[in-house]
Amino acid sequence: MKLGIVGLPNVGKSTLFNSLTKDKAEAANYPFCTIDPNVGIVSVPDKRLQVLTDLYQSQKTIPAVIEFVDIAGLVKGASKGEGLGNKFLSHIREVDAIVHVVRCFEDQNIVHVDGSIQPIRDIETIQLELIFSDLEVLERRIAKTAKAVRADKNLQVEMDFLTRIKETLENGKSVRSLSMTAEETELLKEYNLLSAKPTIYAANVAEDDLADDGAANTLVQSVRDFAAAEGSEVFVVSAKLESEISDLEEAEKKEFLSELGLSESGLDKLIHASYSLLGLISYLTAGEKEVRAWTITQGTKAPGAAGKIHSDFERGFIKAEIVSYDDLIACGNYQAAKEKGLVRQEGKEYVVKDGDIILFRFNV
Repeated sequence: MKLGIVGLPNVGKSTLFNSLTKDKAEAANYPFCTIDPNVGIVSVPDKRLQVLTDLYQSQKTIPAVIEFVDIAGLVKGASKGEGLGNKFLSHIREVDAIVHVVRCFEDQNIVHVDGSIQPIRDIETIQLELIFSDLEVLERRIAKTAKAVRADKNLQVEMDFLTRIKETLENGKSVRSLSMTAEETELLKEYNLLSAKPTIYAANVAEDDLADDGAANTLVQSVRDFAAAEGSEVFVVSAKLESEISDLEEAEKKEFLSELGLSESGLDKLIHASYSLLGLISYLTAGEKEVRAWTITQGTKAPGAAGKIHSDFERGFIKAEIVSYDDLIACGNYQAAKEKGLVRQEGKEYVVKDGDIILFRFNV
């Protein structure tokens, strides 16, 4: 799964990306510092993995991962080719979801492309460019469908849906704010519209605003109100602070965060929120060779989960031997859990849950 980090120039995108990936994407005080997107693979923090590694004395520990892409800063008129607009929009089209970094701090040493700090104006600048791009895509689809409807009246349902989307966009609202049926949601995937992509707003604040999660920062509150209206999430982060602690050892980082009254870093919050936004969960496999987290979509049945390991596992699926992480740890070991009847045999219709520890039985 791939998430694109977007925002206006100089809002902290590349600084946040560098901290996430511990990479060194250039982060400078001028627009279009990022031209080609930087890509980083980030591990999903999961305390269960180390516990299982110690329990099984495993040789390797392999976490789930998410891919983040640092996309060039956008300016007004991008959908018409201003700045690096067309390239920017094509990169967004390739991601599954968006992390929209919004500047919610004052700093005279960091130039804002529009000369002042107004988060909602910044959000709307980008949103309008995505909407304009979507309208171009939609108009082509409507023209094509209008012709097809003449030959197949069943396509009128899609035509009506396209018209509803167009009206939403023309009212300056993103597609993700539109109420849809399950069938419409499935149909929407065919269009790959930018403003339909799930979005998290990252309110980038000064370090002093972290202790109360930005509650006293009126700029952050304005972002929360905006996000609530369209059903999106907001998390508060200080990209500058994250950059400062990204090179610390884990123990030092925990101590530093504890002094600030924080239980986890903003980046850990972002990764967990991104995982949730995409509707992802992790099931686990454990043994002496390795402990590993496998990423699947919520609602995945056992054969589909098995296919994440190898296609043969899915094709020849017989059953899944499952114990929940909590039950295993409470019992102390696998054998004790089995003796208590907590190890279950599940078939093809079983929907895998987050934290299931699974041994697949298959035959090919």
